Amino acid sequence: MHLTSFIALALSARSVQAGMLRFACGQLVSERLDPLVNPGVNPSPHMHQIVGGNAFNDTMSPTSDIPSHATCTTCTFTEDFSNYWTAMLYFRARNGTFKRVPIMANEYLEAANAGMTVYYLSPDDKNVKVTVPKPGFRMLAGVQNLRQADTGFVNLYRCYDELGFKPNPMGMATTDTKDLPKRHCAGGIRVNTFFPTCWDGKNLDSPDHQSHVSYTTGALGLNGTCPTTHPVLIPQIFIETIWDTGKFPKEEWPADGSQPFVFSQGDPTGFGHHADYIFGWQGDGLQRAMDAKCDNTFGKMCPELKNTTISQANKCSQSQKAVEDLDSWIPTLPGNMPITYR
Repeated sequence: MHLTSFIALALSARSVQAGMLRFACGQLVSERLDPLVNPGVNPSPHMHQIVGGNAFNDTMSPTSDIPSHATCTTCTFTEDFSNYWTAMLYFRARNGTFKRVPIMANEYLEAANAGMTVYYLSPDDKNVKVTVPKPGFRMLAGVQNLRQADTGFVNLYRCYDELGFKPNPMGMATTDTKDLPKRHCAGGIRVNTFFPTCWDGKNLDSPDHQSHVSYTTGALGLNGTCPTTHPVLIPQIFIETIWDTGKFPKEEWPADGSQPFVFSQGDPTGFGHHADYIFGWQGDGLQRAMDAKCDNTFGKMCPELKNTTISQANKCSQSQKAVEDLDSWIPTLPGNMPITYR
């Protein structure tokens, strides 16, 4: 996605014109499993934080009926048994050891058990049809080995200088970046990750988990044009994760002042941040919500979907299948993942 498209899309994320679902999905589990990229591998190469339905496991076949296997979801829309996951962020101390950076709940959703904030957007134009993918659909946003800026634009980082999500202007700020902020962010680092919005309409997946989907062209993001190879417009899904980087004082940073954070796949730049998605919505509620241009922001309700309280969603959790210590200082990144700069 080009920068102009991304700016328009980021601005529309707070617009009341487009349909927008914004909801909390608390932490389900953190572990080294990746049923999309490394199916059947336990443990997978790097650590992830996972939210959504508790049917999450190391395989998750496209033919599996996810809602029938899940008994709960960490998301406040109770029909969403999908799973969303990203790499974990770590702090690298001066002595070379690492510690996992905790995740914070988002603004207006502070009661959530950390996790992510999930968004589903539909276009401003009520005459534009958005098609919800079929069961078994999955996709990947971002390139985990990317270490420098490219023409794509999947991630957007925001540095909160103060507690309370400040500063937090609407849309895209001039201080937002495509890579990890290089200054101390006492209030945390937020990253928005945007998934593709066009589908070929045939394949539920592809070998690279990306070729069956595409971003729109033009300057309007979701309101842009799908390529002829991927003619089906699907909801714009994006996720927000906020890392509590303020727990690591500036005095503990490297002596040269360089930023000390690194993602679990060995990425110290942030350009390689990526997110995985496996569709797991139950029934046709999401399609009805997209057709209705449903908007649950600013206290509004979405009658097409069933929802629960954050406290109830927080009761859903899952034990690690790839058991590892999450909270101690460790000598290397999990899985002995090396840090790479290119």
